[in-house]
Amino acid sequence: MAVVTVKSTQITNRDAVPRVAIDARVQGAASKYARGVAAIANGDSIGSKYILCSVPSNALLISARLTAPDIGTTTAADFGLYRSTADGGAVVDADFFKAAVVLNAGAITKAEQLFGNIVTIANSEKPLWQHLGLSADPGINYDVVLTLTAAADAAGSVLGEIDFTQ
Repeated sequence: MAVVTVKSTQITNRDAVPRVAIDARVQGAASKYARGVAAIANGDSIGSKYILCSVPSNALLISARLTAPDIGTTTAADFGLYRSTADGGAVVDADFFKAAVVLNAGAITKAEQLFGNIVTIANSEKPLWQHLGLSADPGINYDVVLTLTAAADAAGSVLGEIDFTQ
């Protein structure tokens, strides 16, 4: 075993000679917030979509949370990204944040979903467009959407919240 000192990318860049610029989205940027509520109805079928809010393609994601009551015994949904409704609404990655979020096993309050699928601790300093595998920032907004993966057998409203920097 050894005693080590490990620097994050920001500290390594700060200490470099010559100094390397630090991405303002990672250190020093003001946080932004998007949120939305959608009502799931008893009987909504698999594939039903609930568009909660939107985030810009250059967002550096900080948090993605869901809050919902216990919705029946079968209700589950993917938590992901679609093109905006103004841009045709096509699926980008239906389970970008998390696949098959269980909405039927008790209420969830501000349950963190960010590190569920694509975003990892190791790649968390990348902007959204890089997480999507794009070669350049398209400069657009993406809709944050819940898509039912199991039919709803009860009703309840879901709150989606996204924290990010730009």
